Amino acid sequence: KRQVSLFIVCVCVCQTGSETLRYSLAEEMERDSFVANVAKDLGVSLSQFAARKARVVSEGNERYFRLNQNTGDLMIKERLDREEICPQSDVCTLFFKIFFENPLQLFRGEVEVLDVNDNSPVFPEKEMALEIPETTSPGSRFPLESARDKDVGSNGLQNYSLETNPHFSLNVGTGKDGGKYVELVLQRQLDREDQPELNLLLTATDGGSPPRTGTAQVQIVVLDANDNSPVFAREVYEVRLAENSPPEQLVVRVAAEDPDEGAYGKVRYAFTQTSERSGQLFQMNADTGEIWLSGNLDFEEEKKHEMVVRGTDGGGLSAHCKVHVEVLDVNDNVPEIALTSVSASIPEDAQPQTVVALFRVRDRDSGENGRTECTIDGELPFSLTPTFDNYYELRTEAALDREKTLEYNITITAVDWGTPQLSSQERISVQISDVNDNPPKFTKAVYTMSVKENNSHMLRIGSVNATDADAGKNARVSYALVPEQGKEKPEVSVNSENGEIYILRPLDYEKVQAFQVAVRATDGGSPPLSAQAVVRVEVRDENDNAPVVLHPLPNSSATAGELVPRRAPAGYLVSKVVAVDADSGQNAWLCYELAKATEPGLFRVGLHSGEVRTARAVSERDAARQRLVVLVRDSGQPPRSSSVTLSLALVEGFSEAHLRVSEEVPAADVEAPLTLYLIICLSSVSALFLVTVIVIVVLKVRRARGMEAETGPAFPKIAGESNSGSLPRSYVYDVCFAAGTVNSEFRFLRPLFPCFPAGLPPGPGDQRSSVCSQDVANLGEEGD
Repeated sequence: KRQVSLFIVCVCVCQTGSETLRYSLAEEMERDSFVANVAKDLGVSLSQFAARKARVVSEGNERYFRLNQNTGDLMIKERLDREEICPQSDVCTLFFKIFFENPLQLFRGEVEVLDVNDNSPVFPEKEMALEIPETTSPGSRFPLESARDKDVGSNGLQNYSLETNPHFSLNVGTGKDGGKYVELVLQRQLDREDQPELNLLLTATDGGSPPRTGTAQVQIVVLDANDNSPVFAREVYEVRLAENSPPEQLVVRVAAEDPDEGAYGKVRYAFTQTSERSGQLFQMNADTGEIWLSGNLDFEEEKKHEMVVRGTDGGGLSAHCKVHVEVLDVNDNVPEIALTSVSASIPEDAQPQTVVALFRVRDRDSGENGRTECTIDGELPFSLTPTFDNYYELRTEAALDREKTLEYNITITAVDWGTPQLSSQERISVQISDVNDNPPKFTKAVYTMSVKENNSHMLRIGSVNATDADAGKNARVSYALVPEQGKEKPEVSVNSENGEIYILRPLDYEKVQAFQVAVRATDGGSPPLSAQAVVRVEVRDENDNAPVVLHPLPNSSATAGELVPRRAPAGYLVSKVVAVDADSGQNAWLCYELAKATEPGLFRVGLHSGEVRTARAVSERDAARQRLVVLVRDSGQPPRSSSVTLSLALVEGFSEAHLRVSEEVPAADVEAPLTLYLIICLSSVSALFLVTVIVIVVLKVRRARGMEAETGPAFPKIAGESNSGSLPRSYVYDVCFAAGTVNSEFRFLRPLFPCFPAGLPPGPGDQRSSVCSQDVANLGEEGD
C-alpha cells in the first residue's frame, strides 16, 4: 500500500485532432486498472462514443490497453512491468491511437510508465576475487564489478558502502553514461605475512523508499613481489561498426604492456563490467587482446555497446581500458504497412474523396533509411492522402461504376529513401456494391406477334424480354401491362416473371384485325426504374364464314317470280346471284356454279359474276317450270359454300322490242360496267388502306404509346341471320316491268353510283321503264 500510494495517474488531455493525449501510470498496477476517461478528455458524449465504435490500438505487436466503449474508460489489460517493456530506457512511454468510425477520426495518445522501486541492486557475481601484490602502493585503485539495478531514476542504484577495515576505502564515481562505478582504494600497504587474505562485504543501495540493497563478497588475495602493473596503450578505444557487419569480423585489438619478466610480465585479457547483450555479441582472445564480432548487430535494438577490458599479468596485477562500439545504421528494414481500418465494400454512387481505408507505414531504420513514401500501382480511381505520423487515407478519386468494374484490387507500395531502396506491398480488395442506376432495357421497341382467329383461351403467342445491368434485386425484372384510360379490358395478359404474352379470349378477325398494348418492365430497386415496349398483335383470318347470298333471298317467295320468254336467245340474262363473304383474302374469293337444274343444258352461271344466262335458245319443248340450284363457294381451306334455289317460268307474250333489246345488248356489254365499278372500288379500298398504313407509321413515330388497334370493315347483317326475309337498308333492288307485258328485266348497279337505264331508251308509246339496282360485291382482296 505504501508503494501504491506513490503511483500517480496524471492525465494530460489534448484538445482534438492532431494533439496528443498524455497520461502517466505507475508500473505494477493491477489488471484493469483505470488510466483515464478518454471520452471526457476528448469532449465526446458517451452515446456518440459508442455509436462511432471508438477503439484503441497500441503501437507495436502488443496491446497494453483496453477501451470501454460504454464508459469511455481507458484501462490496462495486464500488469505492466516497466523493466520488461523498456529495459534500456530511462523514460518508458507507451503509444496508442484512438480511432473513431463514421466518420473516421484518429487521436494520438501516450502513457508514461512510471518506475516503482521493485528491483534490488544485483551484482553480476556474488563473490569477487582480487589479487593485490603486497608491494602495491597506498592510493592504488581497484575497480570492482558494478551492481545493476533495473529500476531507473531515484529508484536506481545510488550508492555503495564497504564494511569497515584498516586497508581499503571505497570510491564511488559517475561515468559518462551516468552510471555509478565503484573502486577499492588502498589506504595502507598490505603485508602478506601479516594478513594474506581479506574478505570484505560490498553493499549497493538504491534510492527507493524504503531503499533496497544488494551485497557481494570481495575476496582480496595478497600476492607477493610483483611490483609492475600492466599499462594499456589507450584508456578508451572508439570503434564504429555497421549493423550489417558479418560475424567473425575483427572489431579492435587492445594491448597492455608489463615491464616485468616471465609470468609477471605476461598479460591476459578479459571482459569485465560488460552487459549481458554485449557479452553475447563480442568475444575476446585472452592472449592477443583481439575482440571479434560473434553475433549480428541491430541498430534498432541497441545503438552502442560499452565494454571494460581488464589486462592481468602473471603476478596478478591488472589494468583496465574501455571499448566503445558505435553501431551505424544500415537500410536493412523494409517499410511495414499496418492496416488500421478497411471498408470491405463501398456503393458505386460514393462521392469522390470517400475514405476507403486507413493505414500506417513504419520503417524501423533511422534518418533517410527510415523515411518512406507510398504509391498506388496502376491507374485506379483511388488516391492516397497523408495525414500525420506516417498515416495515410485511401480515398476515392473519381466516380465508380459497378457495371464496369465489380471489384478493385489495390496494391499499395511503400518505399524508403535508403540506399539501396527497400519496399513492401499491401493488397486491399474493395468490392463495389450495386446501386439501382440502370433501368431495364427491352430487346426490341416493338414486338410483333400473330395469332389465328378463333384461338383457344390463354394461348401463348410470344414473349417480351428486358434486361437490367444492375445486380441482385435491382436487376430483378417484372412485367405488367400499361393500363390505358378509357380502354376496355385488354385482350392479352403478360407473365410478370418471364414476360410471356397470352391471349385471354378467342379473337374474331372480322371484328379486329390488329391491336397493340404497352408492356412495362420494372426492376426491384428502390426507387424502382422502368421501361416500356409496344406489343402489336396481328390477327390472321380463318375461313370461318360461309358465303351469304344477298339476292335472291333464300327461302323467299320472290324467287318464284323470275320470268323467261319462250323466244329468249342464248346468253339471255335471266337473273343474278349476289353473295358476300365476311372473310378476307382468298377466304373471300367466291365462285358460282350450277348445282342442279330441271334442264341441265338450258342455263349456265357465270363463275365469278353469278349471272344466270341461257346456255342455248329456249325451245317449245322445254318445261314451263324450271328450278335451278346455284352453289356459291369460297376459296378457303377447307372451302365453305351456300346455295340458293331459283324458280323460273317460261312464258309467252314478251314484246318484240323487249326481245330485240335483249338480243342487241350482249352479255359482255352488261358485265363491262360492273367490272369497271369493281376495279374502281378495289382501287379506292387499296388507296384507303395505303393511306391508313402511312398514318399509322407516322403516329407510331410521334407517339411512344403506339398505334390504335385496327378494326376491320363492318359487314352488314345478312338476311339469313335476321330471318326477316328482306335485305338491309344498303341493299335495295328495284324491279320494273313494262306496261302490258309480262317480260321482266333485272339489273344490278354499284352502291353510291347513279343508276343507268337498262337497254335502249324507250320508243314512242313504249311504257317500259328503266331498271336500276345496287350491286353489292365483295370488295375484298379477290377483286371480283
